[in-house]
Amino acid sequence: MHFPLFLAPMAGVTNTFFRCICKERGADVLTTEFVSAEGILHRNARTRLYLDFTPEERPIGVQLFGSDPEHLANAAKAVVEWVQPDFIDLNFGCPANKVVCRHGGSSLLRDYPTLEKVAIAVVKAVAPLPVTAKIRIGWDENSINATSTAQLLEQAGIQRLAVHGRTKAQGYSGKAQWDIIANVAQSVAIPVIGNGDISCAADALTHYKTGVAGLMIGRAAMSNPWVFSEIKAALEKKTWTPPTLAERSALILRHCEEEIRFKGNEQVAISGMRSRLMAYTKGFDGSRPLREKLSHVSSLKELEELLGVVIS
Repeated sequence: MHFPLFLAPMAGVTNTFFRCICKERGADVLTTEFVSAEGILHRNARTRLYLDFTPEERPIGVQLFGSDPEHLANAAKAVVEWVQPDFIDLNFGCPANKVVCRHGGSSLLRDYPTLEKVAIAVVKAVAPLPVTAKIRIGWDENSINATSTAQLLEQAGIQRLAVHGRTKAQGYSGKAQWDIIANVAQSVAIPVIGNGDISCAADALTHYKTGVAGLMIGRAAMSNPWVFSEIKAALEKKTWTPPTLAERSALILRHCEEEIRFKGNEQVAISGMRSRLMAYTKGFDGSRPLREKLSHVSSLKELEELLGVVIS
């Protein structure tokens, strides 16, 4: 893995089926959706499902969030015992209010003492298994502190750091500030993975030059999991052929079939996939009327008929 490509953990998106899809198309390193440390400690059945992965997905890490150092350390040990991941990842970057209000995710970027205690506790709890972390560049434009955060985490024993180039206040709006990611990469000895605004090979080639040790792709993969193979081809200076509409449609149907098998209820599974179908069909010819119909689709047969019209 000379220059690895990472699939960003995304709540409600990066389950085992989608991770496998991205792995097949060139993603090198995967991470689970974030998992609550409290849910793990309470042996919550739903939480346990978030930890499942297949051998083909390795190397894969489990991402945890929380703010209590002891609880996170115990949760990390439990995860290692249950599923033996290749690394534990700590979420210090999620901007969602439901996480931040519980003092998790990017909230800890404003609380260095707790952030440091969490990192040290988890590193100690699972040693020698590597512990990595994901951060944002700061809470808001007036408190950008990614460099000092990275240095603190390096000292705490974190072995790799992913940096999303936006603040918590930005959410997913505006532009990722790659100059700050570049500064972080230069300020620490551990590998820094850049994340934000990578939607195609051209973006990747631009950000590749910032000195990062790898790239992490999130939202772009939701609509185009082939982005990994496109970027790899560009980095290796090889020709890349984009997928046909038929290939994209086949992948959509395969993903839905997997969800149906997993949930055991076709209507529930297809209804739960509607937002994913919106992402997958982004850029399709006549996508507006198609997406309107997909917002109400409730069966695999109905989906097959809608996609059949597109590719005919």
